[in-house]
Amino acid sequence: MPGGPCWTNLVAMAPTSTGHDSGATLTAPASSRSARPQRRGVILAVLCVSLLVVSLDSTILNVALPSIVRAMQATSSQLQWMVDAYVVVFAGLLLVLGSLGDRVGRKWVFMGGLVLFAAGSTTSAFATSPDGLIAARAFMGIGGAAIMPSTLSILASVFTGDDERLQAIGIWSGTTGIGVAIGPVAGGWLLAHYWWGSVFLVNVPIALVGFCAAAWFVPNSRSPASKRPDIVGAVLSIVGMGLLLWGIIEAPSRSWSSPVIIGAIVAAAVVLAGFGWWERHSTHPMLELSFFRSRRFSAAIGAMGLVIFALMGALFLLTQYLQFELGYSPLQTGLRLAPIAAVLLVVAPASTLAVRYVGTKPIVFGGLACIAAGFVLLSRITVHGTYLEALPALFLIGTGVGLALAPCTESVMGSLPLAELGVGAATNSTVLQLGGALGVGVLGSLLNTRYADRLTPVLSASKVLKMHPSILHDITGSLGGALAVAQRAGAYGAVLVHFAKAAFVSGMDLALLVGAIVVAVATFLVLVVLPTRGAPSAGGAPAAPPEANAAR
Repeated sequence: MPGGPCWTNLVAMAPTSTGHDSGATLTAPASSRSARPQRRGVILAVLCVSLLVVSLDSTILNVALPSIVRAMQATSSQLQWMVDAYVVVFAGLLLVLGSLGDRVGRKWVFMGGLVLFAAGSTTSAFATSPDGLIAARAFMGIGGAAIMPSTLSILASVFTGDDERLQAIGIWSGTTGIGVAIGPVAGGWLLAHYWWGSVFLVNVPIALVGFCAAAWFVPNSRSPASKRPDIVGAVLSIVGMGLLLWGIIEAPSRSWSSPVIIGAIVAAAVVLAGFGWWERHSTHPMLELSFFRSRRFSAAIGAMGLVIFALMGALFLLTQYLQFELGYSPLQTGLRLAPIAAVLLVVAPASTLAVRYVGTKPIVFGGLACIAAGFVLLSRITVHGTYLEALPALFLIGTGVGLALAPCTESVMGSLPLAELGVGAATNSTVLQLGGALGVGVLGSLLNTRYADRLTPVLSASKVLKMHPSILHDITGSLGGALAVAQRAGAYGAVLVHFAKAAFVSGMDLALLVGAIVVAVATFLVLVVLPTRGAPSAGGAPAAPPEANAAR
C-alpha cells in the first residue's frame, strides 16, 4: 500500500492471461519456452528479488518517519506526502506501464524500472529537505510502477506449463508478503546502525544486481494484441488524486474553510469526474468501469480498499506513537508492529480453506469485524497507555486483515472473465494503493487538526512563544518538533511535553475511531452486497478455471 498493501496485488493471474490483453495469449521467445529448469529458477529469483525492494518500500519508510522529523524538522503534513507521493504515482502509472511493457517489451520496461527505482532511492537517501525527499519519492513511484507488473508478465511468459506457472506465482506472491511483513523490522535494524537514508539506499545494490542479472538471464517478450497505454487516463488520475490529497493534507495548517483548500478539493472532484468520463468512452481505458457492474467485484474491491485505507493510516500513526510517545527505538518499533504481519501471514492461508466450508461472506464479515474492534480498542488509548494495552488490538487487526483480504481477492478475480483477469488484477492493485494513500492522508489530517487545535490554546497563553512564531510552527507542525523544542525550553519543556503528547494521543484516538467507522461501513457493505458463494463472472463470461483458483 503501499502504498502500500502489495501482498494481494495481481496474485490471481490466470495461466493464460496476458496481464493486459483481452483474450490474447502470451508471446514468449523460443529461448524462454525451451529454457532449462535451472535457468527458469534463476529467472524467478531475479524477478522476486527485484520485486522485494518494491514491496519492502511500502512499509520500511514508516519506522523512519520520526528520524526524518528529527533530521529535517519535517511537519506531519510533509511526512504524509513522503508516503503518498510514491503511492499516487505508483498507482497512477501501474496499468499504463504494464501495457507499455506488453507493447515494447517487458524486459526493457522491467530494466528501465530498476534504473529509475535505484536513481530515486539514491536521491531520496541524500535529500536535504522535506520537499526534495517528497519529489524523489514520487520519482521512485515511476520505477515501482514499471517493475511490479513486468515481473508477473515475464514470469507468465517463462513458466508456460500450468503447474509450474501456478508454483511460480505462489512464490511471487509470497515474496510481496514477505517484503511487507519484514519492512518495519528491516527499517528498524538499518536505523539502529545507520542514518535514516539507509532505508532508501539499501534498494540501490539490489536494483543494480537485478538489472545486470535481467540483462543476462531474463528473456524479452511482448504481446502483439496489447492495448495502447492510456496516457490521458493516467494523467487525469494522478492530477485528480494529487489535488484531493493536497487539499486533505494541507487543510489542518490552512483551515478547512480556506478558499485554497476548497478550490483544490472542488478541482479534484472535477478532474476525477473527467477521468471517469474518459475511461467510460475510451477505446483503451486503463480502468475497466464495466467490472463494477458485478456485485461480487464491487463489494469485494470496495471492502479491500476501505480496509487498506484504515490499515495504512493506522501504521502511519502507530509508528510515530511508539517512538515519540512511548520512546521506543526504530528497531523496537518494527518488532512491536510485527504481530500484525505475523498473524496475517498465518491466518490468510487458513481463510481460503474456511471459505470452502462456510462461504466468502461470513469469513470476510468476521475479518472486518475483528479489524473494527481492533481500531476501537486502539482509539481508547490514553496518554498514559502502554504497548501491552495496544497488543490485543494489533492481534485483532492482523487476524482481521488475514481473514478478509484473501477471500476478497478471490471474489474480485473470480467475478471476472478469464480473458480479463490480468487487467482485473491490476485494477485491484490500483484500488488498494489509492486506498492506502487516502488512509494516510485522511487519518493523518484528522490527527494534525486535533493536535493543533488542542495545543493552540496552551501555546497562546505563553508570552515566550508569542514572540517566536517559528517556534510555534515547529511545535504545532508535529509531535517530534514539539519534543525537540521542549529539550531547549528549560523549565517550560516538561509542561510542553505533557501537553504535546496529550494532544497527539487525542488526535490519534480521533483518527483511529474514524478508521473504525470506515471499516464498519465496509462490514455493512459486505453484509448487504457480497454474495455468500461465488457467482457467475461479469457479463456472463466464464469465470476463472480451477487452475486460476489454485493460484489464488
